[in-house]
Amino acid sequence: MKKTFINHISVRWIFPAIFSLFFLYGCEQEQKNYQPSVTQKSSSQQQKIYIFSIHPLHNPTRLHDVFGPVLSYLSKNIDNAEFQLEASRNYASYDEKLYAGKSHFSLPNPYQTINSLKHGYRVFGKMGDDENFRGIILVRKDSNIKTVEDLKGKAVSFPAPTALAATMLPQYYLKTHGLDVMNDIDNRYVGSQESSIMNVYLGNVAAGATWPPPWNALKKERPELAENLVIKWQTQSLPNNGLVVRNDVPAELVEQVSELLFNLHTHKEGQKILQKIELSKFEPATNKTYQSVNDFIEIFSTNVRKLD
Repeated sequence: MKKTFINHISVRWIFPAIFSLFFLYGCEQEQKNYQPSVTQKSSSQQQKIYIFSIHPLHNPTRLHDVFGPVLSYLSKNIDNAEFQLEASRNYASYDEKLYAGKSHFSLPNPYQTINSLKHGYRVFGKMGDDENFRGIILVRKDSNIKTVEDLKGKAVSFPAPTALAATMLPQYYLKTHGLDVMNDIDNRYVGSQESSIMNVYLGNVAAGATWPPPWNALKKERPELAENLVIKWQTQSLPNNGLVVRNDVPAELVEQVSELLFNLHTHKEGQKILQKIELSKFEPATNKTYQSVNDFIEIFSTNVRKLD
């Protein structure tokens, strides 16, 4: 019987028991009205709402669970401001909103970061741990895949075409190790990091690409699933996901947000927040920080596939 690949929507209904903790693929509708839990402020204060969007590092449900505490922390510690987290159901939806300038602050991947600079944003920081911003390609432990060439004629899962660490870097790796990525394999864009991993676990693809944070989270939360998988190949690394701000956001507010984010790793409350993200710290950055990403994108577009 021919297998069908699993996307981030259908899995929720087909495998509810498997995903009860980690793989919550739901959220057909975008969660636009997330309200973080914040300390009560004086009713005399006129709070302005700032939208802080996060690119689809995870499915929307898990994204709120992981990053909600960050937004709550900002809201609690900055007067007259409330930060609302906006998740997107897929990369295309996130890109559309970011490039339309609908977010005041955002955490895009490095490719989206450099694109955002053409749409009224600037870089003010980034996630640390650049060594973790790399692609990993998983196979089942009982797989017959031994070399990259063994993937010829087979399906490989990726989260989305514009996922840099989990799609572009792995596709470039496969290209430079002997595969014509656009012709030798069946590229399946399955919507989320979790879905890409689960397609490998379920045997629906020969291999699947992701990046370290969701893989590490799986090993912690569902070790019985991770036990069946192994990292077969790893890619080079690039600067981690960026923090960007719309150019019309007051400089004073950007300074306050920066101060809070860049010092999370220095106290227990912040360390707890960062632990949930699988991150050691946020750190300052500028537009120039992402020059190596520009260089990679040029090489990728020339040698693997064109990007919009």
